[in-house]
Amino acid sequence: MKKNEKTQAKKTAVPANVLGLHAAVVEQPITDTLETNYMPYAMSVIVSRAIPEIDGFKPSHRKLLYTMYKMGLMTGARTKSANIVGQTMRLNPHGDAAIYDTMVRLSKGYGALLTPFVDSKGNFGKSYSRDMSCAAPRYTEAKLTPICAELFRDIDSDTVDFVDNYDNTMKEPALLPTTFPNILVSANSGIAVGMASQFCGFNLKEVCDTTVAYLKNPDCDLTETLLAPDFPTGGELICDPAALQEIYNTGRGSVKVRAKYRYVKAENLIEIYEIPYSTTVEAILDKVAELIKAGKAKEIADMRDETDLSGLKLTIDLKRGVDPDKLMAKLFKATTLEDSFACNFNVLIAGSPQVLGVRQILEEWTAWRTESVRRRIYFVLKKKQDKLHLLKGLKRILLDIDKAIKIIRETEEEAEVIPNLMIGFGIDQIQAEFVAEIKLRNINKEYILKRTRETDALRDEIDDLEDILSNPKRVKKIIVEELNEAARKYGEPRRTSIVYGHEIETYDEEEAAGEYPVHVFLSREGYFKKITPLSLRMSGEQKFKEGDGLRQSFETTSNAEIMFFTDRCQVYKTRLSEFDDTKASVLGDYLPAKLGMDAGETPVYAVLPGPDYAGALLFFYENGKAARVDLTAYKTTSNRRKLTGAYSDKSPLCCIRRIDQDCELAVYSTEPRCLIFHTALLAPKTTRTTQGVAVMHMKPKYHLETVMPLEETSISNQSRYRVRAVPAAGALLRQEDSEEQQLGLLD
Repeated sequence: MKKNEKTQAKKTAVPANVLGLHAAVVEQPITDTLETNYMPYAMSVIVSRAIPEIDGFKPSHRKLLYTMYKMGLMTGARTKSANIVGQTMRLNPHGDAAIYDTMVRLSKGYGALLTPFVDSKGNFGKSYSRDMSCAAPRYTEAKLTPICAELFRDIDSDTVDFVDNYDNTMKEPALLPTTFPNILVSANSGIAVGMASQFCGFNLKEVCDTTVAYLKNPDCDLTETLLAPDFPTGGELICDPAALQEIYNTGRGSVKVRAKYRYVKAENLIEIYEIPYSTTVEAILDKVAELIKAGKAKEIADMRDETDLSGLKLTIDLKRGVDPDKLMAKLFKATTLEDSFACNFNVLIAGSPQVLGVRQILEEWTAWRTESVRRRIYFVLKKKQDKLHLLKGLKRILLDIDKAIKIIRETEEEAEVIPNLMIGFGIDQIQAEFVAEIKLRNINKEYILKRTRETDALRDEIDDLEDILSNPKRVKKIIVEELNEAARKYGEPRRTSIVYGHEIETYDEEEAAGEYPVHVFLSREGYFKKITPLSLRMSGEQKFKEGDGLRQSFETTSNAEIMFFTDRCQVYKTRLSEFDDTKASVLGDYLPAKLGMDAGETPVYAVLPGPDYAGALLFFYENGKAARVDLTAYKTTSNRRKLTGAYSDKSPLCCIRRIDQDCELAVYSTEPRCLIFHTALLAPKTTRTTQGVAVMHMKPKYHLETVMPLEETSISNQSRYRVRAVPAAGALLRQEDSEEQQLGLLD
């Protein structure tokens, strides 16, 4: 190639780095990306972080407790929490804050566990308060509680597997050999990827007794010994046998817990001293303050937090003449003083997450514990067999001590001592090593006879251990003895008492409100009044703002439920008991402010659905369509005050009518035309936002104006406008059938 050709080739060549850049952009299906990049993270969170294993601990708990155990904190004085956190980082490289938070939750001071594992000194915060935070680790001290002896019993006897830590510099246990089912005793919760775990705590003595009963009879009735969950914050558990049975069978379900209180008559106040485990004092105070502000707790003069070193205490000052039990029944319904605890017994079994019932958990735990006990017995057996083997070699020496001394003395090289002893007495290398290491002062008949007498006792012990390994009943007996010992030494009375539904007083909102007849009035601009018949008779003239007027009025009772539809396709549900009785001479409550409506939102129609939500609503739109929606579509099981999507927003709303039975309606358009049809022609729809069906054909420049019941119109020739099917065009309105129609959204 010529020189100028080479130069041209260099100029047109594509740089290698550009080629590499383009080669790196490779299309990959999203499923492959998730599998290669996200799945390892998800599995790590599930297996190594969020879900507890059969010993009842997550990895972070286990690493912390094992570090404290190796630091010698089972006995002796406490050490600074910062020291513990630093040492734990050799096993758990997640940062000091995460480790300290773990220790706080396991501590006695925090109070989140029935059987705390960390004996704390200093401010560790409180589980029942979201604002009471713990002190920094440099200010607090800790050690292990006595019950931790049951977690680490025989951990050095090969009861559990040990694995390398994250940098392979030391070993840590894969599980802790707990002598009782800690998985059921310690409350635990965690959120993994795509799954979660939520364990409630059970009383230690009840769990141990239940496990013993299960070991004796796997088909035993668990509810006889395992009465119900037990929570460290106490309270009263409202026992529902069916709900408990579901939790015991499936590992899923919920239980209701309510606070405990006492009435101090001398000071006319209520003291709440135990609250549900799943709430905090701040959440309760905030909700009660909200009720007081909304006028729903008028019986309360003041409420404050008087928690001190003696424990939790919330004080409610009562107004004169208030029944404390009825007030608490009301607060139980309206606040988290009564709360539900949801259970989801998701546990890792051999690295696989499984949701198990209590019986299945006991089955897995007893199988795992049986294996741990067998490993411990085999470990002890091997030690004793090795010792017996050495003593047999020593017994051979007893026959001729002088010969042993002569062999050692006459051996010229040190390396030949062991082989010569093996040849001289017919023993193996291990026995010869043991004999050779005996001190000179111990080479006497008394010492050797004393040691060899242990041989018979060792043989008996070895035979007994071998019998245990071959007899599952004896292994089971050992587990039962350890369970009974743990229950005896560490068992405590229940903290959460058990009550039944028939023993508690429930709050009936209607009964509490005291039903009485009232008249209600809604104005066009959104003012609402509730007036008693007596007050209405005294002053029947209604007062409205200038330019405002009456939209709707009803006769009903003082606690009836009412729904307000707005111009933003929303409906607000409340009860008339939320409104104070007033007089006709006042404007009343301004609904947008009272119900917390959106800015610029205005109520356009009110409905009293009644207790059974009977009847239907007809929505008429300017495009000539009408939708029929059953009132049951607005019935909710929860206490939601606001429902979005109350009706369709595809065309401006013209009119809303309620019908309790089918009837004939007169529909007017701006042309003007009129059409009379029977509401039976409109089929009810299941969705609230349905666009409905066409009722009246509309020309482009006209729209639907209003709708009225036929009997309220002055139409004389009704057959002219009546149709048998919809949609229809209707007929032009004649002069004799025309009248001043009240426009707007009228009832």
